[in-house]
Amino acid sequence: MNDIGQLRPDENGSAVSTLRWPASGRYAKVWRDGIAARPVLDRVVIIDDYSTARGGATALAVLSAKLFRGLGIAVTYICGDDGDNEELVSLDVAIVKLNSRDLLSSNRVKAFATGIHNPAAASMISAWLRANDTPRTAYHVHGWHQILSPAVFDALTPVADRCVVHAHDFFTGCPNGAFFDYRAQDICRRRPLGTSCVATSCDKRSYAQKLWRTARGANLFRALRSRPAFGKIILLHEKMAEFLVGSGYRPERLITIRNPIAPLTAERVAAEDNEEFVFIGRLDEEKGIEDALAAVRSAGARLCVIGDGPLMPKVVAAGDHVRAMGWQSHAEIGRIIRTARALVMPSRYPEPFGLVAIEAARSGLPVIMSKGAFLAEEMERAGMAISCNTMDEEAFAATLTAFRQMPDEDVRLMSDRAFRLSPNLATTHEEWRDALLAQYRSLIPTHVVPEPRGGAIVQGAFR
Repeated sequence: MNDIGQLRPDENGSAVSTLRWPASGRYAKVWRDGIAARPVLDRVVIIDDYSTARGGATALAVLSAKLFRGLGIAVTYICGDDGDNEELVSLDVAIVKLNSRDLLSSNRVKAFATGIHNPAAASMISAWLRANDTPRTAYHVHGWHQILSPAVFDALTPVADRCVVHAHDFFTGCPNGAFFDYRAQDICRRRPLGTSCVATSCDKRSYAQKLWRTARGANLFRALRSRPAFGKIILLHEKMAEFLVGSGYRPERLITIRNPIAPLTAERVAAEDNEEFVFIGRLDEEKGIEDALAAVRSAGARLCVIGDGPLMPKVVAAGDHVRAMGWQSHAEIGRIIRTARALVMPSRYPEPFGLVAIEAARSGLPVIMSKGAFLAEEMERAGMAISCNTMDEEAFAATLTAFRQMPDEDVRLMSDRAFRLSPNLATTHEEWRDALLAQYRSLIPTHVVPEPRGGAIVQGAFR
């Protein structure tokens, strides 16, 4: 649980608060206005494949830029795409862009090489460092595996001690990014890049794809895992640590900062008045959308699907009891879920956080989720969720049927608990922002004296 201590004056008279991150026992001191007295940051450099949200990692990278600018902190956003984000530009965020496309949109031969090491990305970051780095500049890598590649870590080596890496998924420790054997449909406990790992065809596409990802993983381990000079690796949930330690990362490099949530609706969804289930997320195999489709068919239930991805044709062909809504804005999702009785989150792999589950719960929706999701135990214990083996069609369908038949008053109580208690499982935007800033400042030597900056901020495209 995330406890916010009483605001109290520190030795300099500033009001501070103490945050305890769930189950970690670690505390971080933050100031009420989010600005610690020392050390002062010259700039935060955010690095991500994309400049506009295509998933949770980029959404959080962009959110952090906006939150930092709200405090007047200078921000540079280095991205692999075309940098077309008018909101960031309007906030005076300096955008450095590679003007490249992701691996799935690129020529196969080019993608094969640049996915393992993208020299253009390394050159772009190195050039920025030479022209703009200062001793009080902090670096934060959010996403790299779609465009930028592990080359970003080679380029950041000169400033590794001022760099944090966000593990939004498991690519930091596992070649296929999920610690999941797609062929066996089971959680993988093999040592990443060990003999058994390399010999196992576990990729969702092919063994050749697995070998390519193994080569990329080896390059990542060389550039990041083997360089402890890099600052902290930020985890979304404490349970991620076991997997990354098993991949060879030292425990002291890992720190948990849970994701921030914003409710999908301001008022509680009256789940007890509704019948339809809702799925929100990427329509991909590991997210379990096929399991949801099978279960609602067996249970004779209705399902609203919000999202897009490779399995959209299966959703569209599922029948009249399934509504395919495609991607929707945050506001539209809030409107749509007002007719939902519960959210289903049937992820097949160890879901590191499941932000959508907490956002839905924060809006008053009970959650039916996979037992393997890291949040399942906490949410079920709090009385806002039910977990089951969502890969077992019979068990999943029985759970849906039981929930449909649950007395409306019991559903209302679950909905109310979800609405009230779910914030305890995550952070607010301000708490998350301040925790990130605390990490950056912990990497800046307090004796550093600000120096005049040489060169201008690099803007525009690298070709």
